[in-house]
Amino acid sequence: MSTWDERIDEVWTEAAGIEVGDEIIARIDAIAAERGDDDARAVFERAGARDSAGREAEAAVLYRRALDLGLDEDHRAQAVIQLASTLRNLGEYDEALALVEEEQERSVDGPYRDAVAVVHALVLASSGKPARGLSIAILALVPHLPRYHRSMTAYAREIADSDT
Repeated sequence: MSTWDERIDEVWTEAAGIEVGDEIIARIDAIAAERGDDDARAVFERAGARDSAGREAEAAVLYRRALDLGLDEDHRAQAVIQLASTLRNLGEYDEALALVEEEQERSVDGPYRDAVAVVHALVLASSGKPARGLSIAILALVPHLPRYHRSMTAYAREIADSDT
């Protein structure tokens, strides 16, 4: 028999490339129900299903609950990223920015640092600060460049000041 995680992963694998709707939500909810309403990971998976289906308001409530219940570090970082992205979609830019800025400080060397930067850039762009967003995106790319670190960092910092 498959583990709980394997069954969750199987649903997400099958959902790749298709529109997520009621059927995927129901499948995730059924697996999550095995752990109960007070299990942070189960609540997180329920949030992700709703988020993927375009039900951002429902997802935001569940992401917050999962974070309050306490997730392991890997899923906590994912929940913060996903909640911030959802809040951006809902137009709640200040809360989204607070989340990503805190997460950037918390996980400077974490595996999701580039994902946090992308969401940060998107939130800034959506909130009327596209130059600052572009700057954040460029700075996230700099470590991956084979050369030009100094000049691209300088350009990114210069661009950030363009939003006034």
